[in-house]
Parts: sequence; C-alpha cells; structure tokens
Amino acid sequence: MSRHALRKKVHIQLDPKAWPGRGLSPANRLLVAAILIATVSAIVGTEPRVARTYAGTFSALELVLGIVFAAEYLARLWSVAERREAGVSPTVERLRFALSPSALLDLLIIVITLVPFFAINVMALRLVRLLRILRLAKLGRMSSALGLLYGVVASRKYELMVTLGLASTLLIFGASALYWIEGDLQPDKFGSIPRALWWAVITLTTIGYGDVYPITPAGKFVAGLVAISGIGLIAMPTGILASAFSEAMRKQ
Repeated sequence: MSRHALRKKVHIQLDPKAWPGRGLSPANRLLVAAILIATVSAIVGTEPRVARTYAGTFSALELVLGIVFAAEYLARLWSVAERREAGVSPTVERLRFALSPSALLDLLIIVITLVPFFAINVMALRLVRLLRILRLAKLGRMSSALGLLYGVVASRKYELMVTLGLASTLLIFGASALYWIEGDLQPDKFGSIPRALWWAVITLTTIGYGDVYPITPAGKFVAGLVAISGIGLIAMPTGILASAFSEAMRKQ
C-alpha cells in the first residue's frame, strides 16, 4: 500500500464526514470506548481507597490511554491533508487543523492525561484528575396502554437521550467542581467524585435532603447553578413526553 493510499484510508477511518458507512467507523468506535473508559477511570480514581488499592492499574491504564490519544492526534494531523482544497499545501492544512478548537482540545486531553506521570504537586494532580473528565418490550404486547407508552418513548428516544446526556454531564461536572472546591474541607461528603455525585443528584432533582451541602461561597455558587439548571432539565423530559402523548392520542 502506497503512502498516499494509507493516508487516505486513515483519514476515512478518523474523519466522520469522510466515512461512507452509517454511524461511526471502527476506529472512531474504539476511540469512543477509550474516552468512556478514561472518564470512568478518572471518576473512580478519585475514591482514595480504590486509588490506593489499584494505583498500579490506574497508572498503567492512564499511560495506555495517553498513548492512544497521542497516536490518534498524530494520525489526524497526518491524514488531514486529504481534505485540503485545491491549491492548499498539506502543511497549511495541517496548521489549520492544529489551530482548530477541536484539535487544541485533543492536545489538551493528551497533556492532562500524561502530566500526572511527571507532576509532583498534589493539588496539581487533583486538578489534572478533574480536567481528565473533559475527556452511556414484551410487556407492551400485554397491554395497549403499555404499548402506547413504549411507542411514545421510542418516538422521542433521541430527544430523551439528549436530555439524559445533558443531565449526566451536569451531574459529573457539578460533582467534580464540589470535589475540587470542598474535597479537603468535607472529605466525608466531597472527598471523591462518586461521593459528591450524591449531592449532585439530590441538588439537580431539587430534592435537597440537607444532609450534604457546600459551606464555601464558591461551593454555594456552584450549587445554585446546578439547582437552577436542574429545574429546566427535569422539565424538559416532561414536555417532550407530554407532546408525544398528545400526538399519539390524536392519531388514535
């Protein structure tokens, strides 16, 4: 295989716009899996007991993921010349790509994934750990009502998935922010991201049991933002499903 043919093949695999098939290419599916693994690892790794017990595993995993992300970045940088316009040199096209927001974000992810292997400041490590997060019928046949419910949910599955994605993102970033702000002040409540997720859930859903709450001005500010955002996010699925039910009943 010639160098040009190999570069074109890599470009097709990595650029979603160049992929002729449906969905993501095999290479991008593997990258999505790597990103999900990195996110889960970063979240679980903030639990002190788990981090101490499996320190070697986490370090090896982060190193492998860092190498994978670095290889992806270099492959994209090399193959992006395939999409250049007429009269534009490969160097100029690669420079455009390197300065684009998406490429800068990729580079940031690589740096913050590999920095822990060279950093010695504990607070810097905690910040880097947080930044790494930058890097989820048969019953319907028995009842017409359940069938209608299933059909309504299925007809709005993409809208509901987007809402779920927004809520999950807000939960993770809210928990991460409180872990960073008050992890040292309230280690039993915000000492890790999984612990802080309990606070994020009850705040996002506006339940607010009062057993976990921030005590610093910055923490209270973040809590206010999460609570206000929660009102809108909880209302979104209600409106989506109500509209779908109304449409389904009108069709019947």
